[in-house]
Formats: sequence, C-alpha cells, structure tokens
Amino acid sequence: MTTRWLSPEEQRAWRAYVAGYLLLEDAIDRQLQQEAGMPHLYYSILAHLSDEPGRRLRMTDLAERLKITRSRLTYAVTRLEKDGLVGREDCDADRRGSVAVLTDAGMAVLERTAPGHVETVRATLFDRLTPEQVGQLEAIFTQVARGLQESGGETAAEGLPWRRRSTPCAGAS
Repeated sequence: MTTRWLSPEEQRAWRAYVAGYLLLEDAIDRQLQQEAGMPHLYYSILAHLSDEPGRRLRMTDLAERLKITRSRLTYAVTRLEKDGLVGREDCDADRRGSVAVLTDAGMAVLERTAPGHVETVRATLFDRLTPEQVGQLEAIFTQVARGLQESGGETAAEGLPWRRRSTPCAGAS
C-alpha cells in the first residue's frame, strides 16, 4: 500500500487545527480550574446532565454524548461523586447499568461557573470568527464527526466504546 502523504496545504491545515485545538482546550481548562476547580471534561459531564429530564442519564448514554470510553467516564463520575456534584443510581431495567444524576450542589457549581465558561469560549473562539466562519466550522466538524462515526460500516460503529448498548433504564433518558 502506498502512503498518501498530506499536501502542503493539508499539512498547514492539520497543524493549524492541532495548535488551535490544544490552545483552546488549555484556555478552557485553565478557566474552569480557576473558577470551579475542575477540568473541562468534568464541567461537560455536569452540563450534559443539566440538559436531561430529571438531570439524570444512563452512564453509557453519557459516555456516547461525550465521545469517551465508559472507563474514563466512570473515573470522572467517581471524582465528581466525592465532591457531591454527581450521584449514581442503579438502573432498574439492568442490574449492571447505572445512571448518573446531577445533584443540587452540582447544578449550583454549573450555574456559578457557566457565565465565565461561556465568556472564555466566546473570547477564545467565536469572537475571532465571522458569522460565515462559524457556519463553516459547524459544517466542517459535523462532516468530520459523521464520517468518523459511520466509517467502517455498522459493525465498526457498534464496536466504539460509547456505542455499546444494553437495556434502557426506567426513569433515565
């Protein structure tokens, strides 16, 4: 098989993406560490749970939404549990499953931290782009995500850690 090397334009685009992503993630992590004492992933867990009915979601579904492995999510939720920000409940329909639940304390941290987080995202990304570029950014990464999730056919997609499913839990989305 012959390697398809990146063209000079593709190489520049790739390096620009990597640099931008790393700098953005660093800025967001620093802001969240300063204001909430947590990394971006932990904030994302709280934010996703806050959007759900009853502020609860099955762990496998939460892993899928965050695009992370279940073991990484379990570790993060365990840390958030120790701080009283998230709880865990057994899944009624599947004894092996569990549901993550955003506590009132977790919601309070989220509400306190959200304005600074949004300002950081706006200042580091969206204030630097035109409305047309924002639309292009969405289109580009929607296409990338769709392609990655669909590549290799249905069997490959089912093998992704966040795609594995079992019985839905009663009372959880």
